[in-house]
Amino acid sequence: MVRSTKPDSATKAEEPADKSNNTSSSLNNNSDYSVYPSGYEEQTLRRRFARPGRSPRYAGEAGSPRFAPSETGSPRFASGETPARSVSPQGLGYPSSEGRYAQGGPVPVRRMSSGVRQVFRPRPPVSYVRQTTMPTDPAGGFGGVVDGRVIPDAGLPTELVQGILDIEPDGHGTLRPRYSSSEKDVYVSTSQVRRFNLRVGDLVGGQARAPKENERLWGLLKVETVNEQPAEESAVRRSFETLTSIHPNVAWKLEHGKEPYSCRLIDLFCPIGRGQRGLIVSPPKAGKTWLLRDIAQGIMANYPETKLMMVLIGERPEEVTEFTRTVKGEVVASNFDDQPDLQVKIAMLALERAKRLVEMGKDVIILLDSITRFARALNMATRNSGRTMSGGYDPAALFPAKRFLGAARNLEEGGSLTIMGTTLVETGSRMDDLIYEEFKGTGNMELHLTRKLAEKRIFPSIDLLRSGTRQEELLYSESDYEKVTRLHRIVSTLDDDERTELVLSQLSKTNNNEEFLENIAKSK
Repeated sequence: MVRSTKPDSATKAEEPADKSNNTSSSLNNNSDYSVYPSGYEEQTLRRRFARPGRSPRYAGEAGSPRFAPSETGSPRFASGETPARSVSPQGLGYPSSEGRYAQGGPVPVRRMSSGVRQVFRPRPPVSYVRQTTMPTDPAGGFGGVVDGRVIPDAGLPTELVQGILDIEPDGHGTLRPRYSSSEKDVYVSTSQVRRFNLRVGDLVGGQARAPKENERLWGLLKVETVNEQPAEESAVRRSFETLTSIHPNVAWKLEHGKEPYSCRLIDLFCPIGRGQRGLIVSPPKAGKTWLLRDIAQGIMANYPETKLMMVLIGERPEEVTEFTRTVKGEVVASNFDDQPDLQVKIAMLALERAKRLVEMGKDVIILLDSITRFARALNMATRNSGRTMSGGYDPAALFPAKRFLGAARNLEEGGSLTIMGTTLVETGSRMDDLIYEEFKGTGNMELHLTRKLAEKRIFPSIDLLRSGTRQEELLYSESDYEKVTRLHRIVSTLDDDERTELVLSQLSKTNNNEEFLENIAKSK
């Protein structure tokens, strides 16, 4: 029934005979609708209220079919009106509604549709433009072309960058120029890491752009080289864990002149082979750091093409400066005042870098100072497992430390990784003693330093009887092995306090070890 504001008598008198035009004449003749713009009254209001009723909000019969014809039809569904006739001349409110759509409420503003169903036509996918020639970049970049397509940041200026890759747990990577976080780090996307089969420790080079707004790091746009090789070759390569490990069978010759005597003593009593896993066991102030420097100088003097890495964990800053200036190899260091997790991260990243070089068939040497400080940093950085060993050491921290030293091996397919690490004893700490006891069974070479010789200022303070190498016969020729065996027998008869001092005096009388062994052979 149509509601009206006129009296009942007037309504009955003016009731038209044709009910089909009732609403139309009411809309056209009622002056209350003059608030609407021209042309809005008839057509727009019909579209507004000629919608299928689903709830009182639309002034229709709830539950009626959406496209079912109404009593008299409508312009949208049929000719005529919908069953919704509750139109108030005071506004567009509905008597059966509440809230902002109630009778006398504000006029709802709504975008009207034409009622014509539009055919959905999806947009074609955006494809990169293939380039046959390298476009010119006025900013001096690489042109923005990767794999024959122009990347979105093609117009930005770029620079050639290079760094060690560190992959985060979520998959993206970061190029670090100095093994630790810095402002010069470069972001590497996850897609680039997967496509080129990048691994932690890879030396990656390519074109990078400056950080945009709200960005902290540079962004790598194009990977050009991986480990100084074309990036495409990195997709298929060997894995370090799948290579075959064998006993060290080729020795590193440290002797490079009459002095230092430490290198000559090591070659005679505890030779270092390619792929050796050695421990330098030393009390404090016995000259272990000084001995490491002599070993590094001997390696670089005889094998300049070998990759030498000095990994200093929790070291004194002045020692880091001295190693950087005197050792020709790569020095990777963290100071004793750095956070434990940073010390661990630097050491593990250096190890992964060495593995990537070994996968390429190269021989790498890592001199670690020290295993004790590295294990202590792991104990503080590792989450507590709820178990405690002697000295307060968490057993969960032992595995990463053993994993570092256990990576040393001689590979049958080519390449080797030699690791020489120092351990502290006689410090009065039960934790230090535990670390040494846990590691001494993993190495295949030990070099012991004594406090007594160091107190007498006899350097190198090497305990010749306790030091030695497993399977040392593989590192000598047959003739040299016979001479070395005789030397060991002679030294074992000497007194403990005079043994090292007498051998050093005999070494000072000869120019090299070959001459020294000849004198030993003649003394039969």
